[in-house]
Amino acid sequence: MVNKINLRDKVSSIDSLFTYLRVGKLNDHMLNVLKAENRTLDFHTHENSDEMFYCIEGEFDIEFHDGLTHLCEGDFIIIPKGTKHRPVCKSLVKCLLIEVEGTLNNSNTGGAYTK
Repeated sequence: MVNKINLRDKVSSIDSLFTYLRVGKLNDHMLNVLKAENRTLDFHTHENSDEMFYCIEGEFDIEFHDGLTHLCEGDFIIIPKGTKHRPVCKSLVKCLLIEVEGTLNNSNTGGAYTK
């Protein structure tokens, strides 16, 4: 059976900040939702994979060495592999991350992601 998923319901079911909840898999890509607030990660790159952020609720920035891109509800951004970036979340944000399986790790999530 094929099931539908409501992203707002799934991300709202997360009890604590910085907890990645896998909501699906698309070929070799994992789809995770999370809540974040008052957090700026270190600059990092993903050498082998593009990364997509979709803003479900709230707003946040993706910082690059040459500036910021601001995302609001309904916006998404695809960060090409090898691009140095970091998420900057000042207020509560709920988002969906799509990336190749194995891209997320403890060092590029500020210690928040564990398998």
